[in-house]
Amino acid sequence: MPDPYSLVRRMLFRLPAEPAHSLGLWAIRLGLDRFLLDRFADEPDTEILEQRLWGRTFSNPIGLAAGFDKDAKVWRGVQRWGFGFVEVGTLTPRPQKGNDTPRVFRLEADEAIINSMGFNNAGLSSALSRIPPKSGRPTVIGINIGKNRDSSDPAADYEFGVLRAARHADYLVINVSSPNTPGLRDLQRRTQLNSLLHRLIEVRDRAHQEIPMLLKISPDLTSTECQDIAGVVLSNRIDGLIISNTTTNRTADLASANAHREGGLSGRPLFNSSTALLAEMYGLTQGRLPLIGVGGVSGARDAYEKIRAGASLVQIHTALIFSGPAIVSQIKRGLVDLLRRDGFGSIKEAVGTAHRPKTARQALVAV
Repeated sequence: MPDPYSLVRRMLFRLPAEPAHSLGLWAIRLGLDRFLLDRFADEPDTEILEQRLWGRTFSNPIGLAAGFDKDAKVWRGVQRWGFGFVEVGTLTPRPQKGNDTPRVFRLEADEAIINSMGFNNAGLSSALSRIPPKSGRPTVIGINIGKNRDSSDPAADYEFGVLRAARHADYLVINVSSPNTPGLRDLQRRTQLNSLLHRLIEVRDRAHQEIPMLLKISPDLTSTECQDIAGVVLSNRIDGLIISNTTTNRTADLASANAHREGGLSGRPLFNSSTALLAEMYGLTQGRLPLIGVGGVSGARDAYEKIRAGASLVQIHTALIFSGPAIVSQIKRGLVDLLRRDGFGSIKEAVGTAHRPKTARQALVAV
């Protein structure tokens, strides 16, 4: 039976990338995406995929990455796809238009996207009006926060985000790694990052907000920068890392005409570098923090490699553009098979196992 998304994709790809995405969000709000789901989407998650992190239960480790549902308009709808959690944003204190259009480009031959969006969003308050308080809500929702482009006090913007979003989020993401806001990545430097995170943790604690705070980092860091970030997050009691954001690097093997566009690259070409960074940060943090792996995941084997490299959770975004919403249930089914093949009884048992010697059974399977 032909994939129903293949026809939809041909039609969407006749439009520029950003209008096509807007059309997709409109279709999700109307429920038209139901026709693109496979028969497994409604099945309850297998117990082997469940884990508990930050006091929250994740029925499966596959989440929707930030950027897809910037303004929290379709998080209810995409739950039909089978996600274990959804992350909205990036959201800033005040609404902003972002960078000039066109600012999203498909690299079809590479199954990749380049974007230079620049934190375009309707503002944090607008999004929060569509997200009920977390108490009693079954859906695990992360809220990704950033600073306004023209902010004179970036730390104050993040402080505002922490205080306003804490009641609504199951976890908060401090995004200092987008390449599309001038000067933002400077906040990853040791001194600036330590000052920012120390201030945000103090604000959270003074407000008696029990909200996990995660840091999202760039894939373009040096080894020294990785060591600095690991030290800073451990000393400031940060609850986890998201690895990674989009990259400004361009590999020589990119085949698409849009490969020269400015902005952050996501999709298949990002998989190797983001997974290598994930493994490095798992080692530097000694496995003490839950990590979320994102970047280039387009199937179950990719997700499994992220998990074995150290990720407790995995996010996807660009793969949805090229494969459609049914990929969520496909990844979950494939993960169950891979875990059972290697003798794991749960996702938690598999996290970080690429750093450990293989068992006799796993060695035989690999052969």
